Amino acid sequence: MKNYQLRRLSDQPILKTSDVKPSVDGFNVLGAFNPAACLFGDEVILLLRVAEAPALEAGRINIPLIEEQDGVLGLTVKQFDEPSDPYDPRVVPLDGKVYLTSLSHLRIARSSDGIHFTIDDEPFLFPARMDESFGVEDARITFLDGKYWITYTAVSEHGPGVGLAVTTDFKTVERIGMILPPPNKDVALFPQKINGKYMLLHRPMVSDIGKPSIWLAESEDGIHWGNHRFLFGGRGLPDNPFAWEGGKIGAGPEPILTDEGWLLCYHGADPTHAYSLALALLDKNDPATVLDRSDAPLLTPELAWEREGFFPNVVFSNGWVQWPDGRIWVYYGAADSGVGLAELVRA
Repeated sequence: MKNYQLRRLSDQPILKTSDVKPSVDGFNVLGAFNPAACLFGDEVILLLRVAEAPALEAGRINIPLIEEQDGVLGLTVKQFDEPSDPYDPRVVPLDGKVYLTSLSHLRIARSSDGIHFTIDDEPFLFPARMDESFGVEDARITFLDGKYWITYTAVSEHGPGVGLAVTTDFKTVERIGMILPPPNKDVALFPQKINGKYMLLHRPMVSDIGKPSIWLAESEDGIHWGNHRFLFGGRGLPDNPFAWEGGKIGAGPEPILTDEGWLLCYHGADPTHAYSLALALLDKNDPATVLDRSDAPLLTPELAWEREGFFPNVVFSNGWVQWPDGRIWVYYGAADSGVGLAELVRA
């Protein structure tokens, strides 16, 4: 993939956390990042991941989540003494359980030029099921069969799984449910059937055996998935040239069909959890065949707002758009705190 480059279109974020209003009284927005993206009529639609949490209290930690009370699901806040030991700002162990420190939902941002966005005040997809009780995160959008399919990470105490919702107008949305159980995430649907089958990319999360990897699956109906196959994994150890994707790896936005094959943007993380972006090329008739792959990342955290934020040293894309003239714009989350924009160009 040496003939491609990712060039930033701005040295500043196009969206910042401070641009987004909280959806819950008494909550603060901790991050607005990792947007799904698509063209919808004459607009660019982003589905921002918005992470919110109650205001901080000295010596206390407030955990927002969805709970069932008297047969009704609703938002609640659990309070704990703040741990004395340092902890990940995103995840914290408390009383024998692991919680997220914020609750994420999906929020629409709209733009006529792809750069200047108006952000809805209300969530588009808010956690509403027990398998989403810790939040809904990092969506992808694929236009398929006349509607927009939205895959997203649904998080609960049982781990991250993959939810599916559909919309035709970005006003109303229908939840289909969980299509891949925990632990799994980073699902990108192909925008057309291949050999008569729906196809997607996903990321099973490994334990002691195995390494991070991207897998392929197929379906007759887009809901029930099988024939899961390993596609490719992160390469290397900290002392070799591929350390940038040796820690984590996952698919980005929906693949784009080119003359050469299916173009895939993916992320890799090194052992220090610094995230970068790269490309792979899959055979157009058999996407289980990898034709080419980046030897080095195309975009790494370099600017201050990509290196410093709620979770530092991250560039992460799960949304891009292809304009009618062929330009490909890549929207990426930066340090879990804002959104940057780059253009994918041939070198």
